Amino acid sequence: MTPTPEQLAGAPAAAAATTREAPVVRAATVATSNGALATAPVTSAIAALRDPATTPVIRGLYVNRFAAQSARRMRWLTGIADSTEINGFVIDMKDEFGLNFKSANPEFRKNEGAGHGMVRDVRALLDSLHAHNIFATARIVVFKDPTTAQVNPSWNIRQPDGAIWHDKKGNAWVDPYNHALWDYNIGIAEELVHLGFDEIQFDYIRFPEPYKSLPTQVFPASNGMSKPDLLAAFLKTAHERLNKLGVRSTADVFGFVATVHGPLEVGQWWEKLAPVTDVLLPMTYPSHFPHGSFGIAKPNAAPYEIQRISIDTARVRDHKLGITSPEHVRPWIQAFSLGKPSYGPEQVEAQKKGVYDAGYDGWVLWHPGSKYEPFLPGLEKGELVSHKKGGAPADTAKATSPR
Repeated sequence: MTPTPEQLAGAPAAAAATTREAPVVRAATVATSNGALATAPVTSAIAALRDPATTPVIRGLYVNRFAAQSARRMRWLTGIADSTEINGFVIDMKDEFGLNFKSANPEFRKNEGAGHGMVRDVRALLDSLHAHNIFATARIVVFKDPTTAQVNPSWNIRQPDGAIWHDKKGNAWVDPYNHALWDYNIGIAEELVHLGFDEIQFDYIRFPEPYKSLPTQVFPASNGMSKPDLLAAFLKTAHERLNKLGVRSTADVFGFVATVHGPLEVGQWWEKLAPVTDVLLPMTYPSHFPHGSFGIAKPNAAPYEIQRISIDTARVRDHKLGITSPEHVRPWIQAFSLGKPSYGPEQVEAQKKGVYDAGYDGWVLWHPGSKYEPFLPGLEKGELVSHKKGGAPADTAKATSPR
């Protein structure tokens, strides 16, 4: 039985009592970008999951910055992993508020932000997760970075008159074409690997929406390079550097990217990004699809169909690119309510089945507040068991664009 929040919140001993069989611990040696070596102890199970030459099954939970800072909340989340199919956490380590840890690099600390707290001891957090055989992925928000934009105005997207461009909420965005920004984000990723993270996940790998009501976006350093090619170049560079450290480089993309055959206005394009990432994570939340998508009147009321069609289409496109890694696609699953019907365990189970029927075994639940209590009955108890099927033939994938 899954422990209740009350049972686990104040009782680390109770959480430890449900830990899976004690693992063998061994050292994993990684090289940092400056050539230095760092050794972090990991379990043999975690070391096997890290291998960038493989794409293992990860079924995870998103952990926001505030949950990661709370020992009480982390004990409860760890208890979920101990007693269910969950074997991974995606943890905010750099989001729109800045860094969620104290970097050892003084240049990085200039961009860390203030007022939203930080994880006090990253190594201790990861040691605890690894002791429970929980795979730890660091989420890094890249191009929507108001904190870095404020500290480094020369890195910002501009307007035609040279003024700093702002989105509808008044946020400045950093310019994806700026290579100093690349070095900052990939450097943060390398430092997090040094601290013991098992995988890196880049989010907001995109340009801001070019709404007609806003000024035109100007990118001084573009030199004619297209948005899709720029995003692919960044991810290719990150992929090469992180693979050298013995971990995977992954990226989040809009759910539409899986089924729209061409680039989105924000620059994301499946055929460009899939070859330069170890794993792509499409945000295929049913509530985000327009009415009528795939001929479905109310996509939010069809969680199975939306996930199956979207992810099966991604699988077909991967195979046409020659990408046959078993778990190259790891979808996000909606664990929140937006419109009718409200979401609960039934909708989570339906989305999981859609992913399995499309030919994949892994997924990550997203709740913006990392509050999964209503969805726990939708998780299987005990160890992870494979459920994926072979995937529908290409001619039945219904690879159509949302209307």
